[in-house]
Amino acid sequence: MLSDEQVRQAAEALHQAELTRTPMAPISETYPGAEVADAYRIGAAVTELKVAAGRVVKGHKVGLTSKAMRDATGATEPDYGTLFDDWFVLEGNPIDWARLNRPSVEVELAFVLCRELRGPGCTVAEVIQATDFVLPSIEIVDSRYRSRGPNMLVDSIADAASCGLIVLAGNPRRLTDLDVREVGASMTVNGVIQESGVARAVMDNPVSSVAWLVNKLAEFGVTPQPGHIIMSGSFLKITRFGRGDNVQALFSHGLGEVGFTCV
Repeated sequence: MLSDEQVRQAAEALHQAELTRTPMAPISETYPGAEVADAYRIGAAVTELKVAAGRVVKGHKVGLTSKAMRDATGATEPDYGTLFDDWFVLEGNPIDWARLNRPSVEVELAFVLCRELRGPGCTVAEVIQATDFVLPSIEIVDSRYRSRGPNMLVDSIADAASCGLIVLAGNPRRLTDLDVREVGASMTVNGVIQESGVARAVMDNPVSSVAWLVNKLAEFGVTPQPGHIIMSGSFLKITRFGRGDNVQALFSHGLGEVGFTCV
């Protein structure tokens, strides 16, 4: 376990790396003894620093929702991160490559809450009751690290579950109007399909992913609030993109399309 001072130093380093856009050494490289519990402590400390600096918490994300990604990182369960106001990009707006470090994209459903969701013991039924609507979305996965560290799970958890930016589409659907398990999507880069899949790949049901997150957050005294956005996890394989690329995701069940261009 890391000392309180080491946790503070790690959180300060991550905060500064984002502010200055200067990638840093991975947490697991600087602190080889860091454990998953330490990573969650670091992530919470980073959130406190950002809120103190005036940033606003807009929601939370679930990562590592697929077995393949958990196997790749050695994780036994998903992870989570906090979402902030300046990470949301308006649909169709170009994204400046200078904002990014080592970006990739994921496609997922965003749940927008209309009431508080409190754990432990949060059920799928409560998630459905508390969800105002879902939106198609793209998450730009990124980190504040200059390279991959020896413990990817620790590094991801400490760094907001590797969230960079989020693009939401303005085409809401209520959970009562569709079976989210059957929602499909395909992702194209410069007009070429890269990946396709079905939302059932997210823990068998994205609603279950949100319930898991709420119960996990309760361990740290965090409760998602009305208006918060919950990114439920990608059901497509993560894909790299580069400067000048156009990325689009097309969803089934009338959810439509969402995309961006990196300039």
